[in-house]
Amino acid sequence: MAEPVARAKSGAAERLREWLGCPIDPELLILALTHRSFAHEAGGIPTNERLEFLGDSVLGLVVTERLYRAHPDAPEGELAKMRAASVSQRALARVARTADLGSYVLLGRGEQATGGANKDSILSDTLEAIFGAVYLCNGLDATRRAVLKLIDPTLKEAAQLGAALDWKTSLQELVAARGMGPVEYRSEAAGPDHARTFSAQVLVDAVQYGSGAGSAKKVAEQRAAQAAYEALLPLGKD
Repeated sequence: MAEPVARAKSGAAERLREWLGCPIDPELLILALTHRSFAHEAGGIPTNERLEFLGDSVLGLVVTERLYRAHPDAPEGELAKMRAASVSQRALARVARTADLGSYVLLGRGEQATGGANKDSILSDTLEAIFGAVYLCNGLDATRRAVLKLIDPTLKEAAQLGAALDWKTSLQELVAARGMGPVEYRSEAAGPDHARTFSAQVLVDAVQYGSGAGSAKKVAEQRAAQAAYEALLPLGKD
């Protein structure tokens, strides 16, 4: 286990310091990069999950503050949608890929074999853990600058997404405006735990209007909701 740790130390510290725009303690960085699969194979060493917990809270605060200040006339519901889109698993993984973060994550052999270095869930969790480490090393002001340096493009994009900010909520609002009945999601999973895929169908008034698939249940449901929204929207036009 010493070799991948040494490799991560040699490659990650300088690259990520430049990417983040602030220093980070090398030992804390290694902890932020340590996935539970690697920790288990290494005899139960600490994982990045506590740092992820901290980083998630710091990220939420920074993003919420930026949205609040940038959109003084937006209602709470719209701000919540923009925040959700900006800190979603997919959005954070996209940011992580800009620094090839997956090549630095310490993964167990099983996760390596199943493409764990490119999984949205692992990349987003690792990025949050890094934000947690940055906060511990530098405090809130420096962390705010680092987070916004990486997330600001996503925040600006979210402001233009409209219904796509949250397809499930947008579908619910459309159905309510049309006076239609309840929205129901049906989902199922297939494949082994380490490579599970999900499929979802969405029904309105017991009629299926959309379906979707993805690597997580919520991703599949969002895609199904998008399909249903796009199918229902033209029905209200003259």
